[in-house]
Amino acid sequence: MSVLDVERRGDVAVVRMVDLENRFNRVSIDRWHEVLAELEAVDGPLAVVLTGSGKFFCNGLDLDWFGEHPDAAGGVVDDVHRLFGRLLLLPAYTVAAINGHAFAGGAMLSCACDVRVMRDDRGYWCLPEVDLGLPLTVPMKEVVTVRLPRAAAYDAIMTGRRYSAADAHAIGIVDHVAVEDRVVDLAVDLAAVMAPKDRSVIAEHKRMLFGPVATTCGWTT
Repeated sequence: MSVLDVERRGDVAVVRMVDLENRFNRVSIDRWHEVLAELEAVDGPLAVVLTGSGKFFCNGLDLDWFGEHPDAAGGVVDDVHRLFGRLLLLPAYTVAAINGHAFAGGAMLSCACDVRVMRDDRGYWCLPEVDLGLPLTVPMKEVVTVRLPRAAAYDAIMTGRRYSAADAHAIGIVDHVAVEDRVVDLAVDLAAVMAPKDRSVIAEHKRMLFGPVATTCGWTT
């Protein structure tokens, strides 16, 4: 079964996670990097929407898988870091369509995108590490703090608070809120406006804005 599906809507590539809670493990992270390599190779207009399925956007690291594969855990975490850095520098505008719960690494994944749209009636955005006893790594912290307003990043990291869409929008974690059946469509609309713009300039601006964080994540172009 696929863990990521890619659908083209004109010049917008919609990357959809379709693996239950959409967690990061060896199989899913390898597929992520495969898809991003394909998108990086696209010529011409392009923008990208990331979304999930069911009640989950992305539920972060697959801790059950890590428990079964302890020797592989470190390599997967390194590749998750690289994924965040790669998304930060992707030479195309990116929109996270947060259709449901975005916890831990899933919340961080949304921070690696240029814009965030969140479903208004269900799902939480949360960095629960303070409750799990698992401190953020430096790359994870950098991805969150480079994107979010300082007060929002501080509150999210220090408290482990679960933000509804309204609360996340009020504090600046997400940029737009939409009803369930409009989340992806709104994300595609926002992405489509940006798709025709010069991708080489977008890439250079991203390098200037996020290059040091991407390097911290282990990704350089």
